[in-house]
Amino acid sequence: MMLSGTLWVWVGFTLFVLAMLALDLGVFHRQAHAVSIKEASLWSVVWITLAMAFNAGVYFFSGPDPALQFLAGYLIEKSLSVDNIFVFALLFSYFHVPAAYQHRVLFWGVLGALVIRGLLIVLGAALLDTFHWISYLFGAFLIVTGVRMAFHQEEEVHPERNPLLKLVRRLVPVTPDYERDRFMVRRAGHVLVTPLLLVVLVVETTDLIFALDSIPAIFAVTLDPFIVYTSNVFAILGLRSLYFVFANAMARFYYLKLGLAVVLSFVGVKMVLADIYHLPTTLSLAVIAVVLATAIIASVVRARRLVEEHRA
Repeated sequence: MMLSGTLWVWVGFTLFVLAMLALDLGVFHRQAHAVSIKEASLWSVVWITLAMAFNAGVYFFSGPDPALQFLAGYLIEKSLSVDNIFVFALLFSYFHVPAAYQHRVLFWGVLGALVIRGLLIVLGAALLDTFHWISYLFGAFLIVTGVRMAFHQEEEVHPERNPLLKLVRRLVPVTPDYERDRFMVRRAGHVLVTPLLLVVLVVETTDLIFALDSIPAIFAVTLDPFIVYTSNVFAILGLRSLYFVFANAMARFYYLKLGLAVVLSFVGVKMVLADIYHLPTTLSLAVIAVVLATAIIASVVRARRLVEEHRA
């Protein structure tokens, strides 16, 4: 059963997301403040709990296979969001974004990402439905991306090269400093944008690049657009909190990028071979979970060994 064929589930889920976003920005983060690790950890638990509750609902209404597909998609997107966290940290450092305004940037970045990814998912689903051979192209792209990720460990970010950023700076005057948490100000009858808006634009374009990897990867485990979209949304909604929890500890997860490379290559191979052998969702989920768990455990062991060597 494909959930995407039922209109009420799309409407209900959209209303739920809008309500949570309104609650987030309008109540809990109405006043700009630096997010503590304790607060971020609590929100991370909330978002993960909501995702698992939704997964249980999918199981109850549609059965075990769609539920496993959602869980696999959520796990893929959640793990790939680690790259986003690292890049966000570099961007905030580059633009010298005050800690109190970082959540606001990520909030609007996430809101834009939901729209962009929704459009990409609709486009991807339409292409796969019309041209089956696109799945081979997606699979090959994921394999190449995985191999490149495995052999390019260092992440380089050059916001000054962003074409959208260059265009905005050319068309609209920019204030030299941040104006609290505002994106635009009016001076002498002229509208000026603040550096905070520029950061949001760079975050949006950066997420678009990441979406080109993550969305084809989820299509490898399910072709149901609703499952693809909801797993993306829940992972993205929890990305802000995850950033504030792990931003300062990313260097400790040394082998995680290699694990992500293996996952991308695995789902790419799965898409390429889908017509020859259909890999059960349960086995796919197990492979993804084992690879990520191994990468995390190996990273923790390495970090502890380095600390011990430093003390010695």
